[in-house]
Amino acid sequence: MPNSIEKKRLEEKKMVCEMIAIYCRKKHHTRDLCPECQKLADYACQRIDRCPFMETKTFCSACKVHCYQKEYREKIREVMRFAGPRMLFVHPTMAIKHVVVTLKAKKG
Repeated sequence: MPNSIEKKRLEEKKMVCEMIAIYCRKKHHTRDLCPECQKLADYACQRIDRCPFMETKTFCSACKVHCYQKEYREKIREVMRFAGPRMLFVHPTMAIKHVVVTLKAKKG
């Protein structure tokens, strides 16, 4: 089981970092992450690494406990709203998998 949990952590970090990258490229017109977006990505990865619910949860958006500090929670919501729909064009497989897992979590 530990391997599957680590795999989930890696997938979630990959998803959130890619969404932040899409946001940063479009909003801040950068190739690499700007310092503000890099700080958000580092924070998000740190939260994912420390998540005690990784075994049972799907994604942070479906979690009942919001462990992000208020400023980061607002920023990550902004990033997700912007980058979420664009993920379908940039990483369609990743985006579809995310939607399927999220819908399953809301159903069950």
